[in-house]
Amino acid sequence: MESACRRRNIFARVGIMECGREGYMSQTIRPESPESPIVPQVVQEVPPSPQIPEAPEVPESPVGSRRRWPSSFSDRLTTPLPDFREVLSVMWHGGFRTDVGDADQIPVRRSGLPRAAATDVIVTWVGHATYVVQIGGLTVLTDPVWSRKIPGVRQRLTPPGVAWSDLPKIDAVVISHNHYDHLDAPTVRRLPKDTAVFVPAKLASWFTRRGFRNVTELDWWESARIGDVTFDFVPAHHWSRRTLWDTCRTLWGGWVLGSGDRRVYFAGDTAYGERFAQIGERHPGIDLALMPVGAYEPRWFMKATHVDPAQAVQACVDVGARRMATMHWGTFVLSGEPLLGPLREAREAWAAHGLDPDDLWDLAVGESRVLR
Repeated sequence: MESACRRRNIFARVGIMECGREGYMSQTIRPESPESPIVPQVVQEVPPSPQIPEAPEVPESPVGSRRRWPSSFSDRLTTPLPDFREVLSVMWHGGFRTDVGDADQIPVRRSGLPRAAATDVIVTWVGHATYVVQIGGLTVLTDPVWSRKIPGVRQRLTPPGVAWSDLPKIDAVVISHNHYDHLDAPTVRRLPKDTAVFVPAKLASWFTRRGFRNVTELDWWESARIGDVTFDFVPAHHWSRRTLWDTCRTLWGGWVLGSGDRRVYFAGDTAYGERFAQIGERHPGIDLALMPVGAYEPRWFMKATHVDPAQAVQACVDVGARRMATMHWGTFVLSGEPLLGPLREAREAWAAHGLDPDDLWDLAVGESRVLR
C-alpha cells in the first residue's frame, strides 16, 4: 500500500486519489463527552434578494430529513476544471516545486487558546484552513487538519497552532469540501462521535460510515442552528473529488457563522467570481472573512479553483466584510508560489485598496484575535 500511495501522489496533490491512511493518527486524545449531544436545529432557507440569481433548484425533501440529491453537482461549476493532460503538464514542468528554505520565517505563535465569554467572538489560526472559532458560547472547528502529512505533499511546514490536547470540548465542526487538505480522516477520527458536524450536500455518508451520529448536510443558502449560533452554507467557486470516480459527487462551499449581530465568513477553498457579492447581499454586516490566500501558482492552472491574494482581498470587499484574516498558506506546499508570497501579496493588495491595515489579520500560526 505504501508504494502504491507514492505512485499515486501526482493525483493526490490535486484531490484525486485516496490512499487509505485512516490509521495514521488513530489515537483519540479526547474521549467522547458523557454529556447529551448538541443537536442542531435546521431553519428555513435564507430568503433570496430579488437582485440575486436564484440558487440551483434544491431537492424536494425537506431540510433535516433524508435528502434526495442529484448524482452530480457538476452543474454548479463556474469554470472548467483542468484536464488530465494539464495536470501532467504542470507536474512535469515543476509547477509545484517550491523552495522551502525560508520555512523558518513563517510566523508561529503558539500561546494557547484564550478563554471566551458567551458574548465573545475569538478566532485562532491552527494552520492551513483550520480555525478555532469561539462564537456564541460554542467552540467550532473549520476544516480540521491536525495530521503531520496529507496524501501527495510533503509533511506540514509548521506545527498545528493549537495542540489537540489543549482543545476544549468541540461543539461543532464545519467542512467546506472533501479535498484531503480540508477533510482529513485521521483528524476526524479523533473527534467524539456525537460531535455536531455540518457538511455540504451528499457528504454526510462519509461521516456516518465512520460512526458519526450528529451530521447535518446542507445545500447552498440553507441554514442550521445550535442554540443562538447559526450555520449558513454558502456557495464557492470550487469543486470536489476524493477518488478517481467521484468528481463533483458532493457539494462544496463556505460557511457564515452568526451569533447576535456578529458574523464570521469562512470561505473554504474558492476561485474568484460573482458569488462573493451574492453572499454579501444575503448576509450583510459580516465582521470577519477568513479568506484563502495561498496555492495560486502557476496561475494558468490554479485560477479556476483558487483565488490569489489580490482576488482574496477583492472578494472580502465584495462580501462586505470589515476585516479579513488570512489562511491556506504556510502549512502545506500545494503550489508554486514562494512560501512567504501569499503574506506579502495580501498585505500589498490590502494597502492598494486603501483599507485600514489594522483590519487585515495576517495571523501567525497559533495566533488569536478577538472581534470587538
